[in-house]
Amino acid sequence: MGIVAAVQSTPVYVDGLATARKAAESIAEAAQNGAWLAVFPETYIPGNPDFIDRAVPGSEVFQAFERRFLESAVTVPGPEIDVIAQACRKYQMTVAIGVTERPARSGTLYNTLLYVGPDGSILGRHRKIMPTYSERMIWGMGDGTTLRTIETPHGIVGGLICWENFMPMPRMVLYAQGEQLHVAPTLASGGERWIAAMRHIANEGRMWVVSVGNFMRETDLPPDLAKLGLYKPDEVINPGGSMIVNPKGKIVAGPVYDQESILYADADPAESLLAKRDFDVVGHYGRADLFGLTVRDVQIPLQIDGKVLPPFDDHVWRVAASEPVHELKVSAGPAADD
Repeated sequence: MGIVAAVQSTPVYVDGLATARKAAESIAEAAQNGAWLAVFPETYIPGNPDFIDRAVPGSEVFQAFERRFLESAVTVPGPEIDVIAQACRKYQMTVAIGVTERPARSGTLYNTLLYVGPDGSILGRHRKIMPTYSERMIWGMGDGTTLRTIETPHGIVGGLICWENFMPMPRMVLYAQGEQLHVAPTLASGGERWIAAMRHIANEGRMWVVSVGNFMRETDLPPDLAKLGLYKPDEVINPGGSMIVNPKGKIVAGPVYDQESILYADADPAESLLAKRDFDVVGHYGRADLFGLTVRDVQIPLQIDGKVLPPFDDHVWRVAASEPVHELKVSAGPAADD
């Protein structure tokens, strides 16, 4: 499978294009260190909407952060994604990157995990199916059609976003598609509970897990937002906690906190195959004779037999790289009903 990279990088907060350019620099660095895959945190572009847990909804401070966050959300495809695609082409890299996505002509935002291939094409995207708690004030819910793996020359890659990883059934849907490497972008590691979950998923699926947390400080906020006083001076908003775990649940890189860092591991697919000899959750432990699983009326086989999983009734999965982008500009001025 080759070397994979977990990129714990601080976004240029609420500046999507600048963050994409910073991501391109990290893609170049990862490539120079022999990686074929670079994984970035949840909603890396344009940053973490942590303000939803700090400011009173509807308050002036909340609205100031919310407006900037909406303005900097990305449309897929779009100029920010073009920057990522160009870096992928230049360095022959595959990238999994978290973005806050705003579909063209829409005001709904989605927490999206986007995959870009070494030719610069959009390989796919996954929209978070269950925003966690206060996140529901920001993101809409994905419809489940994006619970798909990505086939690459290096192996089959799948991923879930943050607390989706705690949901057994989405994990099983990915396992059933032959997932060999699981990416788990998140806002922050969540401490021992998150570490335990990543180790469990690696052990359960007998696959490599790349978990990437968001690292951000109060000093990373734009001056106009920092002066609103929502955060303490020099406060660490998110500590990161990125790590890479092998198919037996052993942490082989990280976790790393309170700094920007790129972690690397040589994700040998043979380790995954050998680990499945004694426990294969969609093989001899699948017990398809006892259990069943469906997604949007599609039967998900719990024992891999070489057949290709039938397609979901899908309106968001296939993304044409040449699809025109219709930008909806959001005024920075006062709202109409202010």
